Amino acid sequence: MTHRSSELRIAFALLAAAAAFTALPQPAQAQAPAASQPTTAVKSGYADVSGARIYYQVHGDLASGRTPLLVLHGALMSGDAMLPLITPLAATRPVIAIDARGHGRTGDLPGGLSYDQMAHDAAGVLAALKVEKADVLGYSMGAATALRVAMLHPERIGKQVIISGAYRLDGMPPELVKSIASLTPEIFAGSPIESGYKKQSPTPDAFPTLVGEIKALDADDFAWPEDQIRAIKGKTMVISGDNDGTTLEHIIALFKLRGGYDMPTILQGFMTEAPKARLAILPATSHIGIMAEAPAIAAMVTPFLDDKAPPPPSF
Repeated sequence: MTHRSSELRIAFALLAAAAAFTALPQPAQAQAPAASQPTTAVKSGYADVSGARIYYQVHGDLASGRTPLLVLHGALMSGDAMLPLITPLAATRPVIAIDARGHGRTGDLPGGLSYDQMAHDAAGVLAALKVEKADVLGYSMGAATALRVAMLHPERIGKQVIISGAYRLDGMPPELVKSIASLTPEIFAGSPIESGYKKQSPTPDAFPTLVGEIKALDADDFAWPEDQIRAIKGKTMVISGDNDGTTLEHIIALFKLRGGYDMPTILQGFMTEAPKARLAILPATSHIGIMAEAPAIAAMVTPFLDDKAPPPPSF
């Protein structure tokens, strides 16, 4: 594959993903739920985090007594794009979705993008909403941010759901890293990604800045130490496609670092309690395609968040 064809392939994949995401209903225009789908109230606003205004949505009642779930989206997306996961998960717990700096209704902010800053932003939103502790679910860029907020703000984070994310840059194939480095704002001209950004953003002319910041984020050779990954509090669920943007070797390494592949369980052949770590690798699933598996993911994530042990066999 030539460098140019690789650039175009990832651009077209992003455009296809954006077309799917922008077709989703917006919170203010949500259609009436089916009879079997409980209605959840939605409110939105901006949290002041060290002088930065971070946009958030709250689905459900934060005073319900249930542990809230913080949802973090991927690059060039917004909280709205996570609705296929938010809707089923909000049926059983309050869900908080934020638009990362540079993205969605938060818009461009000074200082660029870094996982540390986005982690501080996420913790700041929880503090502004007076949420002492939340579980967290992140996809792609949001998955790496979820790991980082669990490391930097352990008092705020319980369980983590890591979807298509890495704790080291070399967890992604080098070909993919090079492809991202070749992206330009012009590739997205007239696309749903660009038009969606301009429609939502309070800084509609800053789209080229965002593309540059995403490229810089994926050019930073980050590698969080394994002892910090092991020390994360709370249980972890790792989810990936079998043809995802994170290598299978990296996904399995993360699962093991979080306490997965427990030898006593392996030796006895069954589980009597909820495990510390869970792993799901979805078949015939790519990095973008995994968002089409929201119903299956929600069905797996719900018992994890509820800390339910797997059911015993019937024989």
